[in-house]
Amino acid sequence: MHSIPSLNVVDLMLDAVCLVNADSTIVFVSPAFERIFGYRPEEVVGKRMLDMVHPDDLAITQRQARSVTEGNLQLQFENRYLRKDGTIAHIRWTARWLPEQQVRLAVAHDITERRLTERRLTESMQAVIYAISEAAHTTQNLQALFQHIHQIIGRLLPATNFAVALYDPQADSLSFPYHVNESLPAPSPMALAQDALCAEVISNGCTLLLTPENRTAHPPPAPQQRPPLYWLGVPLQTQKGAIGALVLQSYTEQGRYTDKDKDLLQFVSTQVAAAIERKQMHERLEHMAQYDQLTHLPNRQLFLDRLKTALARARRDQRLLSLLFIDLDRFKDVNDTLGHAMGDLLLQRVAQRLLECVRGSDTVARLGGDEFVVLLESGLARDHAATVADKILSAFAQPFDLEGIRLNIQPSIGVAIYPEHGGEEHHLLGHADEAMYLSKKSGGNQVRVAQQAEAQPL
Repeated sequence: MHSIPSLNVVDLMLDAVCLVNADSTIVFVSPAFERIFGYRPEEVVGKRMLDMVHPDDLAITQRQARSVTEGNLQLQFENRYLRKDGTIAHIRWTARWLPEQQVRLAVAHDITERRLTERRLTESMQAVIYAISEAAHTTQNLQALFQHIHQIIGRLLPATNFAVALYDPQADSLSFPYHVNESLPAPSPMALAQDALCAEVISNGCTLLLTPENRTAHPPPAPQQRPPLYWLGVPLQTQKGAIGALVLQSYTEQGRYTDKDKDLLQFVSTQVAAAIERKQMHERLEHMAQYDQLTHLPNRQLFLDRLKTALARARRDQRLLSLLFIDLDRFKDVNDTLGHAMGDLLLQRVAQRLLECVRGSDTVARLGGDEFVVLLESGLARDHAATVADKILSAFAQPFDLEGIRLNIQPSIGVAIYPEHGGEEHHLLGHADEAMYLSKKSGGNQVRVAQQAEAQPL
């Protein structure tokens, strides 16, 4: 029978065992001390332990040492030391006072690598937070913001399949303004809007991680060709509550998600929610600055910007451009007899009817009051403006339904054409306005073309 040699357990420990006098003079250290601090045991016996402490941690270490000497057990105290080579060691200590020997017994556990990993993660997260914040300021719209967020999160986690779900509390509806999925390259919005998992995450305000082990507890709301193996959804929390959710899906074990990934995405989601909320607010303010609040048509300023751009395009391409200036005949009578609420409703109905008379590429704007203008990029067709004007007259021949009240209202229309009636936006608009005034002066419900101005060659 083989004999087992006696072993000194202290010598085999990866943690360093230290015996230190009350004045911090080292009495004994185990061999692991060299691996952690860089000094051989014989180099440090007789020296003060406090002399190796990082200067920034000296005061708190002295207080902890006094506490241990007074008989208090020390568990998991952390501080930093300067190794023999000058590098920093992060140490977690367990220590107690041995009254019989009048020494402190301490065990040093090296957590340097863990601290470095945490520091790298912290720096990485700070970079991610900065990138998300920067995207909120620099992206042009929400869609561009979602694309940036997708790229940023892809640096942290597998994010091939990524979606942003937004909840509209007024309509009590869920939408997916951004959705990338390798299994569903062109998903149906209606199908996605019924995703009960996202609704659960948003309504409960809690992160949800589904894996092959717990998936049966949350069956998919509808059959899918390729149900994901892993599904991770985190709520986008704001001070007003959850405004939506971020969703990651993986169809392979290589892209599995863990509780650590859940915590990571949940941490990032707070910044993402703030970025989305900021961009939504910016777009609302931008819309308020550029669009009429009653009809949601472009206002005067946005119309003039579009007219200026369209004129530049017309000059470059040597094409025609037309303006239709529209004023409602006897609109004041509507306000006086039916009230301003009905007048506002009429203006909304007029805006909708004008939009139905033009192409999606044309601009219908409200300049104020009952004045509207239509911008047509007419190409080379000189009769395009007349055709659209006649279409508007025909459309207005049908009564407007104002909550059961049928009302007949007619327009007076003035037409100006570039380059025939001017080459600058204010000149062209002024000529169209003058033509509209002549139409109204002649009885209304008709179209007048502006008088000839100094022509600019096409």
